[in-house]
Amino acid sequence: MQTSTKTPSTLMVVLAFATVYIVWGSTYFFIQRALEGFPPFFLGAFRFIIAGLLMLGWSLMQGEEVFSWKVMKPAIVTGLLLLFVGNGVVIWVEQFLPSAMVAIMVSSSPLWFVLLDKPKWSENLSNKSTILGLVVGFAGVILLFYEKIMATVSSLNSGRDLFAMVLVVLGSMAWAGGSLYSKYNSVSNSATVNSTWQMLAAGIAFVPGAFFSGEFASLDIAAIPTNAWLATGYLIMFGSIAAFSAYVWLLKVQPATKVSTYAYVNPVVAVLLGVFFAHESITPLQISGLIVILGSVLLINLHKYRKPKQVATTF
Repeated sequence: MQTSTKTPSTLMVVLAFATVYIVWGSTYFFIQRALEGFPPFFLGAFRFIIAGLLMLGWSLMQGEEVFSWKVMKPAIVTGLLLLFVGNGVVIWVEQFLPSAMVAIMVSSSPLWFVLLDKPKWSENLSNKSTILGLVVGFAGVILLFYEKIMATVSSLNSGRDLFAMVLVVLGSMAWAGGSLYSKYNSVSNSATVNSTWQMLAAGIAFVPGAFFSGEFASLDIAAIPTNAWLATGYLIMFGSIAAFSAYVWLLKVQPATKVSTYAYVNPVVAVLLGVFFAHESITPLQISGLIVILGSVLLINLHKYRKPKQVATTF
């Protein structure tokens, strides 16, 4: 998937958004399955290194300019911020915090997109529908997980968990900052090449964590269940190669605030998949949250649907 000087087709944009919305929403489910057999840092290293090597091979087959430091440098910085810091923090804190609370805090990233996107401050901060949509979307995510949070908040360890929550906020900032860095600094027009080095950088960065935590020493490959292997395969092929490449491409061709709506839609997809495939129940409050979130995405994109005012002419 490459960017070019011409406007991308509406179909390509819709397909890319659908891939990021649906596939990344489903990764909540598949990460849980993968962690039943793989320790977290080893999973991060294995997932991103394998995905990066597959994409490297594809890029070479396509004759892409791959081994250029000018191309590699911004992609490596982006990969460390997005996948190692942003994703790694989430992996680590889920040892202590309920996943619902982590999901809420990760969903603050669209707000960071607006605050950190300095070149677009005048445009974003003056667009009332965008700002309202971001605030409403975050409120919708809180509604979606409110009951789970209330059920688990009494079990939190104040000192340790407060530190973990601060880390999640910093991770969300790193994700937004890395995404914006990619948007404004990536040299290659190929989303495949950019994604290749982003994933390889993150995968290699996860390796020391797996060593220091003793994951390599305690790992028994033969004992890993088939479901964990299949889930990891899904994360590599769909979560990393398909969805992450689509995300990197969207950052090039669409406003960052619009791309950031994935953080609101992914929990919606995750909840719906749980209802349909894991036989989980859904409450009226959660349904309200789903509706509010989808409404927020419409608000963020409202200016796109408005027809320009007709200028009156006289004869």
